[in-house]
Amino acid sequence: MHFYSDFLTLGAVGGLRTGDMFFTIILFIILLALLKKFAWGPLMETMEKREEYVKNEIEMAEKSRREAETASKEAKAQLRQTKEEAQKIIDEARNTAKQEEQKIIDIARQEATRLKEAAEADIQNEKEKAIQALQDQVASLSVLIASKVIEKEISAQDQEKLINEYIKEVGEER
Repeated sequence: MHFYSDFLTLGAVGGLRTGDMFFTIILFIILLALLKKFAWGPLMETMEKREEYVKNEIEMAEKSRREAETASKEAKAQLRQTKEEAQKIIDEARNTAKQEEQKIIDIARQEATRLKEAAEADIQNEKEKAIQALQDQVASLSVLIASKVIEKEISAQDQEKLINEYIKEVGEER
């Protein structure tokens, strides 16, 4: 031990002990080597892993953001397309409803015209029947009057009276 203390004191220059300095520098270098091997290396490795992890997370977040933007654009486009399709369906329904309305109106007009024509035809038939019946009665009345006139000759006053009686008879028959 004495050698060590002599060695340490040998190089004392200006109150500095060079041996202590030399020994401290060697210990410091050994400590640095040990720190580099056991602390700095693993610490740097951990920091690099952490840096890589953060980098990957940032890339994944950026990728997710781009995917979300793309999905948002697709959703907007699909919504716009859906709105357009809905509007087309509404327009088609309106057009179909208008066509059906017009078709129903046309059918109703045709039916009304047909019913009117049928009623007019029925009226005409009934009118012709009534005229025919009236003509038949007038003919039979004329024959009856003629036969009565032949049976007796009558004056104008009697003839008037006879016609009125026959008109009453015809009226009662109905």
